[in-house]
Order: sequence, then structure tokens, then C-alpha cells
Amino acid sequence: MDARGKKLIEGVDFDDTEFYSRLGFKCGLEIHQQLDTEKKLFCHCPVGYRNDEPDAIILRHMRPTLSEMGTYDGTALMEFKTRKQVIYQLYRENVCTYEMDDTPPFPINQKALDYAIEIALMLNCQLVDEIHITRKQYLDGSIPTGFQRTAIIGVDGWIPYRGRKIRIQQLALEEDACREVEDKRHTIVFRTDRLSIPLVEVVTKPDMLTPHEAAEVDGLLGRLLRASGRVRRGIGTVRQDVNVSINGSDRVEIKGVPRTPDIRALTHYEALRHKALLELKDELRKRGITTEDFKAEDHEVTDLLSNTSNPRLRALIDKGEVIHAVNLKGWRELVRYETQPALTFADELAGRVRVIACLDEMPNIFVLDGRGEGLAVEAEEHLRKAVGAGEADALVLVWGPTEDALTGAQEIAIRTKEATVGVPQESRQHMPDACRTDFERILPGPDRMYPDTDSPPVAISKERVARIQAITAPRPWEREERYKKLGIPEHLARNLAIHPNAGLFDRLADDTSLNPTLLAEALVQWQKAIKRDKRKVGLNINPPYEKSLESFFKTAADRETPRRALYYAFEKLLYGEDAEPPSPLPEDELKALCQGVVTEFKNVRYKTRELTLNFLVGEAIEQSQGRAEPDKTHFLLSSYP
Repeated sequence: MDARGKKLIEGVDFDDTEFYSRLGFKCGLEIHQQLDTEKKLFCHCPVGYRNDEPDAIILRHMRPTLSEMGTYDGTALMEFKTRKQVIYQLYRENVCTYEMDDTPPFPINQKALDYAIEIALMLNCQLVDEIHITRKQYLDGSIPTGFQRTAIIGVDGWIPYRGRKIRIQQLALEEDACREVEDKRHTIVFRTDRLSIPLVEVVTKPDMLTPHEAAEVDGLLGRLLRASGRVRRGIGTVRQDVNVSINGSDRVEIKGVPRTPDIRALTHYEALRHKALLELKDELRKRGITTEDFKAEDHEVTDLLSNTSNPRLRALIDKGEVIHAVNLKGWRELVRYETQPALTFADELAGRVRVIACLDEMPNIFVLDGRGEGLAVEAEEHLRKAVGAGEADALVLVWGPTEDALTGAQEIAIRTKEATVGVPQESRQHMPDACRTDFERILPGPDRMYPDTDSPPVAISKERVARIQAITAPRPWEREERYKKLGIPEHLARNLAIHPNAGLFDRLADDTSLNPTLLAEALVQWQKAIKRDKRKVGLNINPPYEKSLESFFKTAADRETPRRALYYAFEKLLYGEDAEPPSPLPEDELKALCQGVVTEFKNVRYKTRELTLNFLVGEAIEQSQGRAEPDKTHFLLSSYP
């Protein structure tokens, strides 16, 4: 969040239930998390990210297809208007002809399906009896086939929250899309390494009633997914979309929210944007502007502005581009109606023009209302007379190559007409301040979904469910309660509950005599501490396999390895050395060590005898690589004068 974003959230109570109740605030979540499989969902290509030069590129153009009902999806039609040429960067090792839609899909990845079933069970979902693969149209180019294969695994689930249930509408298993590299004008470039990685999509009902609740539930679901042990971690492995509405508005989706804490500000200001758009609708009605009475006139005015003094317009005319003026009847001043902090309805228009007309050099429109924006006042008056704009009308200029400028003018008319209805259903993207949003695309409808005739149904047997249920991980809040009962501090219990080593901890806590808190610290905190050790900078840490860790800690339990010695051995293990937890020093060796320490530091004296003893104990422990047990060492050293 940048400085503007931090200023915008100052003093805002994102959990003011009374305020958001009056608004009618509702929020739902869609969380997309990649599954930790070696192979992709519908082929045998390995999962892996690439940042080197691609082996090849291909160019494609997308076009919409009819649904089963003989209709086109609105989002697909919108994307078709952009006339994008899509470039895909290909990597020989990570993609095959399936991803390019040149061969049918392989059978669905069974490990990914098992993982999805397991997560659905953790979410208390009702599993479907039979998996049916469907196609979901994506004409933004992010999937070369133009559609994403997806399957519903479970429905009607829930998780506990604040004494009530947050309903889970569905959990789906689907393939991930490409990574966007560049998007400029009519060309968009995608990298295909991420394409077709299996992921689960968790969709909640709109049960979050404040922005704070939305962020908390998002965090809770994220913790549950990590606690499953079945998902990938790291940058780019998880994305969340947030749906917002208020009384009188339609659902709007904020795509790809990067951080859970950002959900608070984004949903708060999105709700206020809805409120502003509903107020704008009311103001339009007061002026007699309804959907039926709406009027917008488009005029190509390049010749009328051939002598303009505006350098931007002058340069584009010289390049052979054109200028359109859209006359919005009765809209005087309302184009500048504030919808978000420091943003107006004009920014709503500019967002549509940027995305759909591909006029992405900003500013891409001028609002002519006597303020001298874009044109001198005298030039504006001349233009208004020429196109028949009255005092109550607003003029909006848009420019670009002939076809793009025409598309831009049409989108201005479409978006202003939508204002007579209120809040259009659309997807929006967060702006850099992580508080405000901008247009991304029209919200998809049901017409984008249709059956995948290349993939047969997959039955989910009771035996398969029982097998998966037997190994399903506890939910994080269940683990936290257990860990607290074992005496583990709350902050450590919270971290351990979603740690990749949580399952290992559970087995070791049951099967060994190791102190639970010591074991939790070792598995959760020590690796981080060792990585931060400045003495070891530049050395590579190789986290050991779970079996190696299990054997290591069982040996430590059998030998009653002292804490410090365990740390030293664990450090060696991480750096790839042969390491076994040692036993404590035998009593005769410990006595000899203590005598040596006393002799070596006979001239060391602190203010109190206890401080001096603590120093000598520390030296004995270090010299023995932790094998000197602190209590025994302290007892022996205290017997010396």
C-alpha cells in the first residue's frame, strides 16, 4: 500500500457494523490456490516457473463461441471488441500440444482430484457423486484454448466464524491460466509456464458483513488451505477475488487482490463507490434522464479541431488519427461526479476506453464543461455550437486510430447509459494505492459455461472418500486448540497449525517424549533463525525430507539430547552435513569440562556470583557443542569456590 493508501485508511473503522448494516454491505470471496502436484491437471507436463528466454512463441486471435443456449457471453463479446493479438511464450519442458489446444486432454490428474476432495472435506462440503468437466470461456487470452476446464467437487460447505457459519457455495478443481508479461494497446504477451497447474477455487456466499470480516474470513480460509498440506506456497500460487454489493447495487468483483489486509480498504471504498453511483442515478432521474430517455450523440470532429492549439490533439491529428466528441444530453457537471477519493465518473469512462478501445495512453479522454480541459474555453464553445451541445449537455472527447476512437466513443455512450441503472456488474482491478479500483472487464454470466465433450465423467466412490477422509489434516483451529492444551504458547501454536511440518509434529508429539514446545520451536522457528545467522551468509540451506526429520527427532528423544546440542545438530542437518543428535556428556566428562572452564576463566568476575555462574555455564555449553546439560552444569560449577 502506497502513501495515498495509508492516508485513506487513517481513522476508518472497517468493523463498524452499524455503518455497514445501513449500507447493506455484503461480501463474498473466491480464493484460487494452486495444488502441490508434480504434474499439470490435464497433461503430463511438469509444474515449474520459468523466467528465461522462451523456446518459441505463437500468435493467436480470440473469438467468442455460442453457448448451449445459442447465446454469447457478455464478457466474451467485450474481449472480442478489443481486437487483441495474443502472443504466447512457450517452454518445451513445461507445455505440450494440449495447452495449445492441438490435442485432447489427458485423463484428469488423480492426485490433484484427491487433494481437492480432501480440501472439500475440510470445508464440510457435500461431495458430488460424479465429476463433470465443463468449459468456462476466457477470451482475454490468458488461456490459449479460449476456455478453462473446471469441475465442481463439493457444495454447501461451511466454516465457523464469530459464533456463526460462513457458507461455502462450492469448491471447484480447475486449471490455472498463463502469466501476463505485457499488455500494450492491441498486443498482450503471456508466459505459459503457469498454464494448466491444478488449483482449487473456494467460493463463499456473501456472508461477510463488514470489510474487516471479509479480510478475517479470507485469512481463515487461507490458513485452512495451508493447513491441508496440499497446496503450493509462495508468490503467485494464490489469488483472491472479492465480490461486493450494497443495498440497491449489483455484485462487483475485485480481481486478484494481492494481500489479505488490502481487502479491508478495497471493499470499503468499493462499497462507497456503489453508494456514489446510486446517488448519481438518482440525480440523473431528477433531470429526467432514465434508461428510456437517455441520449448520447457521437460526432467525428477531427476537421473541426484541425487548428487546435492542444499539443496532444495536434500530434495525433498529424499522425492521421481521429477525434470523436460524445454529446451527453443533460449531463453537464455530472461527468465529474466523485465516485472514489480523487476520482470521478470521468475515470469510469476512461477505464472503459482504456480496456475495450485499447487506448491506454492516459489521459485518453477530455471532459469539456467550460473548465478549459483539453480545449481553450473559446474553442470549446465553438465546438459545442458545431455539434449542437446545449448548456445542460456534457461533451467528452476521445481520440485514436479510426476504429479505436469509434469504439471509445461507443463505450462512453454505453457506460453513461449504464449509469441510469446504477452499478453495472463488472470485474475491477485494484489501483496501486490498494484502496481504489479501476475497470477490468464486464462480469461474466452463465452463458460462458458449457460441457466439455472431450472429458468423461469421473465417479467418486465411497471407498475413495473414506481413504481420503482417513488422512485428512485437522483444521487449523482444531490444531491450535490441541497445541494450547500441550502447553505451547499461543503465537507458536498459531504458526505451527499451518506449518508444512504440522503433521510431523503431531506424530512426534504422540510417539516420543520430546517436550512439545521444544519440538514446535525446532520445526517452526529454528530454520528461520539459522537462515538469518550472519555467520552462515552465503551457505545453502537444504531443508531435509520429512522422513529424515522424523528419524532425527526420534533419535533425539531416545538419546535425551539437550536443547542446545539439538540446535547445533539441526543446523548441521540443514547445511547438508552428516548429523545425529548426540547424547548428554557423561558425568565424568562434564566434571572435567567444568573444571577446565573454571580454570580458564578464573579471573572473570561479575557483580554477583549468580551472574558469574551463568557466564561459566554458557561457556561450558558452547565448548561442549550443547552436550552439557544446563542444570547439571550449573550444579557442578556452583560447587567451585
